[in-house]
Amino acid sequence: MSESDVRLIVLTAPSRYKTYTIPKRNGGERIISQPAREVKFLQRVLVNDVLSQLPVHSAAMAYREGRSIKDNAAAHAGGGAILKFDFSDFFPSIVASDWRAYCERHGVFDNEEDIRLTANLLFHRTKRSSKLRLAIGAPSSPTLSNVLMFDFDQCIAGLVAKDKVRYTRYADDMTFSSKRAGNLSNVERVLRKVLKDLVSPRLRINEKKTVLATKKYRRVVTGLVLSDDGKVSLGRDRKRIIRAMLHHYTLGRLNGEETARLSGLLAFVNAVEPMFLKRLIDNYGVEIVDRLKASLHPNSIF
Repeated sequence: MSESDVRLIVLTAPSRYKTYTIPKRNGGERIISQPAREVKFLQRVLVNDVLSQLPVHSAAMAYREGRSIKDNAAAHAGGGAILKFDFSDFFPSIVASDWRAYCERHGVFDNEEDIRLTANLLFHRTKRSSKLRLAIGAPSSPTLSNVLMFDFDQCIAGLVAKDKVRYTRYADDMTFSSKRAGNLSNVERVLRKVLKDLVSPRLRINEKKTVLATKKYRRVVTGLVLSDDGKVSLGRDRKRIIRAMLHHYTLGRLNGEETARLSGLLAFVNAVEPMFLKRLIDNYGVEIVDRLKASLHPNSIF
């Protein structure tokens, strides 16, 4: 593309999105804003050439190659109590001015025009607001969110470490753990103070999703169960569902959509708890699992 073509796309990029909704797992709807193909292409270029070179804190577990929800849960498996918080409207709360502030603070670009053009490319404009916000659906949003959260992650991790507390963040989910529940008593105060003092980005805690769990209760981190022996497990309920689905599959009772879901679940099992997959193979036979594997992509992980 010529420079004039690229410049035109960048200048109009905030409006080149298709917006739709998908149902949330726990009710309600999630707004997805997907950029046009040419915008998506330029966003990926910016991720490869610029964003991927910027620091991301080790506490950030999501959207990173070689890291998964299992790694996030495993970071807290050796602890006792866990304390979890969730951000409200995480991506939409991150705005173009946050990118501008980050660039100026860290000297990312030499001139104002580069900041303005990249902000145009990385953020979208909703119909209800003139403010440019991070879109759920843009390929650059996950990486950019981790970059812009670096200062926050570094500050929180350092402050809670004084009380021997471990911190990780998986997108908008924050998890704190410690061998003693008493060590977590100061975490909420520290977190709220940091968020209050933080100039950019401006984030709010989802008050309905704060959870404290000790070893007496079921401890779940990013959907995985922390067992008392320090391991990460799929959990009894999920295993029961998978066994039942596999049994129904052997009897020919699953339709195409249910079979595809079971195939995906078995790939997930292999990534999280491979010994459980081995037990399933022992019980149902390798032929059954191979048949399900064949229904997935050839490069499936199980």
